[in-house]
Amino acid sequence: MKNIFLPVLFLLLGIGTANAQVPALSSYPSATAVLFLDFDGHTVDGTSWNMSGPIYCAPAALDNSQITTIFNRVAEDYRPFNINITTDSTKYLAANAFKRMRLIVTPTYQWYGASGGVAFVGSFTWGDDTPCFVFSGLLNNNVKNIAEAAAHEAGHTLGLYHQSSYDANCVKTSDYNAGTGTGEIGWAPIMGVGYYQNLTLWNNGPNSFGCTNYQSDLSVITGGNGFTYRTDDYANTFGSATSTSFTNNQFEINGVVEQSNDGDLFRFVMPAFGRLQLSAIPYNVGTGSAGSNLDMQVTLYNAATTQISVYNPGTLLSSVADTLLNAGTYYIRVEGKGNIYAPNYASLGSYALAGSFSAADPLPLRQLSLQGQLSGERHQFNWIIDADEAVISQVLEVSTDGSSFAPVTASGVAARNYSYKPYASGSLQYRLNVVFDNGRQYFSNIVTLRNTANTPKPRVIGNLIESNTISVVSPGSYDYMIYDLNGKTMTRGILVTGINTIVSNALKNGLYMIRFSNESQQWTEKIIRQ
Repeated sequence: MKNIFLPVLFLLLGIGTANAQVPALSSYPSATAVLFLDFDGHTVDGTSWNMSGPIYCAPAALDNSQITTIFNRVAEDYRPFNINITTDSTKYLAANAFKRMRLIVTPTYQWYGASGGVAFVGSFTWGDDTPCFVFSGLLNNNVKNIAEAAAHEAGHTLGLYHQSSYDANCVKTSDYNAGTGTGEIGWAPIMGVGYYQNLTLWNNGPNSFGCTNYQSDLSVITGGNGFTYRTDDYANTFGSATSTSFTNNQFEINGVVEQSNDGDLFRFVMPAFGRLQLSAIPYNVGTGSAGSNLDMQVTLYNAATTQISVYNPGTLLSSVADTLLNAGTYYIRVEGKGNIYAPNYASLGSYALAGSFSAADPLPLRQLSLQGQLSGERHQFNWIIDADEAVISQVLEVSTDGSSFAPVTASGVAARNYSYKPYASGSLQYRLNVVFDNGRQYFSNIVTLRNTANTPKPRVIGNLIESNTISVVSPGSYDYMIYDLNGKTMTRGILVTGINTIVSNALKNGLYMIRFSNESQQWTEKIIRQ
């Protein structure tokens, strides 16, 4: 049976000027699987669509700059996989008929009806050149919306159904999960509706056929279409870390995070004591990391592979580091992470890492070390300053974005500890700003702590349970597990955003524990069945 699926209807009218020559672009020319983005018009005949004769598709009313942006967005969506996204018809025609798909971007929709696009589910491997479509005029020729629809429709041809939304009673509220959040890290599934969020990713969530029918997009894409993931470009172990060196006091690295367990490791040598500045930028097509699929985290280690600092601004997809280091060997790990809106499941894609070195005068101190820890809702700090010069000021500073710091407290020059309850939520980065009596100013290492008191997390609505259902409110997708005091698992599953109803007929009267977890954190609550 051939299934047809549509993206969200997006009925806007628009006109433009057709391009004369589509630029020939390819994302991964060595791949044998091909997704061909066809912008210059095509006659469809002899396929599963042709129940009423040939379909004459007009060229898309887009210029080459718009076409290139759409190509770049779609290519980044499929960057982790061993597939070539291309605008070159010769690449498509040369590919194995059972490992290719033509996606026609056209204003011609009347033959089908008003929708953003249409595709047969699983048609990528049919081998009969049945294409899929994106109706560009009905998307107002908006490059983001066309790109979102293109990745979505191509996903259908690879066997994906919609990522859907359900309420606490398992009633479908929308066939299209619209995601959550705002700003640069506002997130939605590619197979939901991604028109209105900046960060659109593959997802593992309930599809169109029920709230418990979870669809792992990555597993489906790589499971039966004749291709899997790209070969890992950089090793993820310290022993095999890729060496990079400063040339004219700079280095640049380009890479791809192909899978969720991928952490690209690089080794470099600081030639002398000095300032290291790192800029880690996910691939994008504009300001605010537009078109990015990777929420970057950068971790710095010393020669003994001891972690020095983690750089992962909570509200940005990029990361920056600016620190003073002694001469010696260091390591950098680059990986994708989730955030308060997006799960860690498919934070994948390409990135650019740039480093620069600038020499600095030797420190007038032997040690400047900051340590921090969580104590309930408070952040506690202590530090060591071992110097020949006298301290004339020391300020503990905090940052929410990893680049701009603001004072928390100006301690007396003899103080070596501080504790307070932060008001900002999410991951906070701290450093100590010290000035000595010779006029020199220095910064400590950076310590990252999470404000757990204000961090959204799942919670049980009432710990006394008098029926076989447990209500849990969740800010996003989390795993849950209920177990008894002997550690026996009673039930487990996945929460979605909103109020969730967990059914557990196996609970007898007594005390149980429910654990919530995601990729980086976990919480445990007690529940009593009575």
